[in-house]
Amino acid sequence: MLAHLVAGLLTGLGLIVAIGAQNAFVLRQGLARDHIGTIVTICAASDLLLILAGTAGLGALVGSHPTALRAMKWVGAAYLVWFGLRSLWAARHAGALGAGPARSRGSIVATTLALTFLNPHVYLDTVLMLGNLANQHGASGRWWFAAGAGVGSILWFTGLGFGARALAGPLARPRTWQVLDTLIGVMMLTLAVVLVRS
Repeated sequence: MLAHLVAGLLTGLGLIVAIGAQNAFVLRQGLARDHIGTIVTICAASDLLLILAGTAGLGALVGSHPTALRAMKWVGAAYLVWFGLRSLWAARHAGALGAGPARSRGSIVATTLALTFLNPHVYLDTVLMLGNLANQHGASGRWWFAAGAGVGSILWFTGLGFGARALAGPLARPRTWQVLDTLIGVMMLTLAVVLVRS
């Protein structure tokens, strides 16, 4: 039981820690102290749902529909381009962290869900790969593996979101926010290109 749990925890963290669009968004909003509890809850709950779906066998279904994944790839890439350009536009004006108009909860929820579910890699990594790895641990071990991966997801998003929030004070210089928005914008555009070429 413990071996399956630890294996799931380490595998889940290994897949989720790579900085992508979702993680960059969580970091940015954590620094801005903008609805971070809502964002962390949605990200962790979405990951848990995808992990459980993959462990229950949805990975085989996802793998058998490449056309749906291709369509999602283009929608996801378009969204990343829009998000990247918006971040670069925001970077043109230096301001203190958290400055600027507060975003509505609805806007935050929609953006978080889009960055989570419009990314085809989430289906390949979390549903297909993690689901297949979980199912290699046998009938009962797979659920312990999934539980470990779920714990890893909760730890990661909570640490990233609220850890960034703790650094908001020291990082409150206007130039920092400008650099962060530029980096996020460039990263989103790069991820869009990588996604289209994959």
